Amino acid sequence: MKKIILTLLMSAPFLALDAQNNPNPFLKNWSGPYGGVPAFAEYKLKDLKPAIEAAIAEKLAEINAIANNPKPATFDNTIVALEKAGKKLSQIRAVFDIYGSNLSTPEFAPIESEMTPKFSELSSKMYQNSKLFDRIAAVYNAPEKSKLNSEQQRLVWYYYSNFVREGAKASAKNKERIAVINQELASLFTKFGQNQLADESNYYLELTTDADFDGLPEELKNAAISDARERKLNVMGCIANTRSSIEPFLTFSNRRDLREKAFLIFVNRGDNDNANNNNATLVQILKLRAEKAKLLGFKTFADWSLSNTMAQSPQKTLDLMMSVWNPAIEKVHRDVAEMQQIVDAEGGNFKIEPWDYRYYAEKVRKAKYDLDQNDVKPYLQLEKLREGMFWVAGELFHLNFKQVKNVPVYHPDVRVFEVSNKDTGKVVGVWYFDPYARAGKRSGAWMTAYREQSKVDGNVITIVSNNCNFIKGKEGEPILISWEDASTLFHEFGHALHGLCSNVTYPSLSGTNTPRDYVEFPSQILERWLATPEVLNRFALHYQTGNPMPIALVERIEKAASFNEGFSTVETISSALVDMKLHLLENADIDPKEFEKTTLAELHMPREIVMRHRIPQFGHIFSSDEYAAGYYGYLWADVISADATEAFTEAKDGMYDKTVAKSLYDNVFSIGNTIDPEIAYKKFRGRSANSDALMRARNFPITKK
Repeated sequence: MKKIILTLLMSAPFLALDAQNNPNPFLKNWSGPYGGVPAFAEYKLKDLKPAIEAAIAEKLAEINAIANNPKPATFDNTIVALEKAGKKLSQIRAVFDIYGSNLSTPEFAPIESEMTPKFSELSSKMYQNSKLFDRIAAVYNAPEKSKLNSEQQRLVWYYYSNFVREGAKASAKNKERIAVINQELASLFTKFGQNQLADESNYYLELTTDADFDGLPEELKNAAISDARERKLNVMGCIANTRSSIEPFLTFSNRRDLREKAFLIFVNRGDNDNANNNNATLVQILKLRAEKAKLLGFKTFADWSLSNTMAQSPQKTLDLMMSVWNPAIEKVHRDVAEMQQIVDAEGGNFKIEPWDYRYYAEKVRKAKYDLDQNDVKPYLQLEKLREGMFWVAGELFHLNFKQVKNVPVYHPDVRVFEVSNKDTGKVVGVWYFDPYARAGKRSGAWMTAYREQSKVDGNVITIVSNNCNFIKGKEGEPILISWEDASTLFHEFGHALHGLCSNVTYPSLSGTNTPRDYVEFPSQILERWLATPEVLNRFALHYQTGNPMPIALVERIEKAASFNEGFSTVETISSALVDMKLHLLENADIDPKEFEKTTLAELHMPREIVMRHRIPQFGHIFSSDEYAAGYYGYLWADVISADATEAFTEAKDGMYDKTVAKSLYDNVFSIGNTIDPEIAYKKFRGRSANSDALMRARNFPITKK
């Protein structure tokens, strides 16, 4: 996230003064504890648009002031000035994004549609400011650069390479077209996301009779009843169109007809015959991205997108994905054969379909490992697992979490925790936790940084959040979650820890601001601590008895650890492969349905599985550029995290080895993007990551090299 600084030397002070004295609450600097926090109690939607416009004007003034500075360009008056700039807009944008992800309403949607392109317009004006780029280039090429410390040199490189990548060296004509494309894309991203949210909100599965609940665990029944009540539906229960609701239903429901209905409403998000159909929108996005890449001197958008990643080239990602793909589909075929045997033995006259996979996988798990998710779930209380995450953070990184009540929140469901260092007592950040699904909140789970840690303008601590979509059950009863949801909880908390552990000077290099195919490494490695006996014994407590998970059950979980890896690997990598192939198109004039069908057929996609994210609902790649041609990053980072996990398992004290944990903190979690990730990882591991560790973790055969 880039920050900027001051214009028209005369007007800038007046703009800042006007914003400071403006009664608009969005324009006030964050105040209160922890160096200031968002004043959610004061915000009203009517004030948001004028606040954004004022903050954009102020930031444009700041950009021009830096660009037109008559003094020779230096690190301080150009690069550091950019780092310190744009504080008000950064704060307003953070709140704007909170509304978009967590509080989207019919009243907010038009504001989002109108304002999002304005952010893009501002970005284009910054990157295409030739005077500003000349100053950045002067610092980049100056002999004095060698006298800067390593973090400062990295920051200079960061600015220079980003400006070049965004078209600073393009012709005037190309710059003009790129700016138009960026604004059009911003509007289309918003439209795609709003369409997806509408289908997630408006479609659901009604449960109308007692028979419709057949096979569902008690907590899932209660959640369905609660959701129907909250929606004011005149039915017995409701399965929401979110992953956290649909997947447990597909796993446990004995009603094959209802499993099919639930499956179809979920996989058809954005692909229904209604106003929210995303197919035309995503084709427009693909065409504009392909055009933009050409204008920037790249063959395809994938080539442009990977130019600032660890992988660098699309072919490297394809090679990695295919090396895992073939073993994964072989495993799926073996698993499906076992499932089909159960179907046949039960007298079922059908072949396994995608809506059957999770249901029969559970039966195979029970038969092979004597492990039933219903045996595990009573021990997986959301709040106890949250405590377990805190404990792991304390053991690895010496962090302490304390709930506080003196910080305003944007919804009553949200809780806030002060995060401090256990050894020194020093506060290092603030963590917001928003765990429950509700209308206007996008599905899934994610981490957000409201403010980056930095030291360039005083000691600024980070503010981060974790957001999930668990369904509330009966009042006063603990929320039980699946093992997969528990893994996701730890995963997203890993992102939060990446921000909370950050200890750098410059915000642009802070926390999770790393290359896209590296940023998932800290989150994915944290998943590994969920299954450790230390966590299970302390925090996997039965919701009724309070007893810890029995040792025998823990052992069965360990034995079944790689069960169903074929399914999860194929589900995820198919999405990554389709993403990459979409963005390798030079001519994106396609029928998305036909492209998806043909591409998966060429890959020999097992018919019993669908992509984790079908194209019309693939928000990762069509709601922004963030993961476009980058979904492979989950696998790339998992190679690194599997290899890093073995650094712990090879150590004296295993997953809680203090020496390895300190090295992980020093070389990964605390340094942000101040060092090239390739170099940083080698400092941690002593060598580059080895993909054999991933194959071992997933119980796939290792190909001899």
